[in-house]
Amino acid sequence: MIGLPSVFVSHGAPSFAIEPGLSGPRLTALGRELPKPRAVLIVSPHWMTPSPQVGMVERPRTIHDFGGFDPALYEIDYPVDGHPQLARRTLDLLYQAGWSPRPDERRGLDHGAWVPMLHLYPEADVPVFQVSLPSRLDADSAWAFGRTLAPLAGDGVLIVGSGSLTHNLYDLRGGLGHHAHEEAYAAEFAAWVGDAVVTGDSTRLRQTLALAPHAQRAHPTTEHFWPLLVAAGAAATSLPATVIEGGITHGVLAMDCFVFGSAGHEGRGDRSINIGSMPLHASINP
Repeated sequence: MIGLPSVFVSHGAPSFAIEPGLSGPRLTALGRELPKPRAVLIVSPHWMTPSPQVGMVERPRTIHDFGGFDPALYEIDYPVDGHPQLARRTLDLLYQAGWSPRPDERRGLDHGAWVPMLHLYPEADVPVFQVSLPSRLDADSAWAFGRTLAPLAGDGVLIVGSGSLTHNLYDLRGGLGHHAHEEAYAAEFAAWVGDAVVTGDSTRLRQTLALAPHAQRAHPTTEHFWPLLVAAGAAATSLPATVIEGGITHGVLAMDCFVFGSAGHEGRGDRSINIGSMPLHASINP
């Protein structure tokens, strides 16, 4: 199998599971377009530990780690297999790179993992295992974490960073999230990041929280941004980047997703990802 790309998914609110908006069906289209992975490795800010932990569970349960949402969300089960063999390979890579990882043989998939997977692989026919996000990252170490995971793409693993392109819960809970109109700051921040992605400016992307307009408001805390840099860091060198436009939900949650690198079936001349008319292509270099 040709090495797979890496993907950043904006998972928004847990209600994304039943309110797919623009990005839900586009993620489903992406899942059909990509070569079928042996497994998905997903990193989510809803599992953070001092040093990384790797889920080794053969049948990870669906964790409903949220409150106050539509009761239908608590009935959803994502009945997917894990992949202990590839999880062990991940553990070895992290150990060799000095990350001091630990296996976890109990934890299931949090909503930052199973909610986007509902759209990407709705049949739950691709094994999924989760790796925790180290709790003391900065931009460079988040990128380095992705680079450590990068060899797994050659083993048929789709590396997914699940976060949010914007994530201001104060605005969401304070009433702005109930407005129909999009907040200008969220749109401007999302456009700035999208431009960094499609122009392949990895240095600028890593400096997003220092340079981008409204960065402090878009991310009062950083944990939902780091999965983007993990996914970008996991990309192969000088391969195209693709933006999957997701719009803005609840007025403040930018839902764009990014595919870093492209892949196709062996022997296929055109290796680009083409989801309708949505892709934008560029090279991104580590």
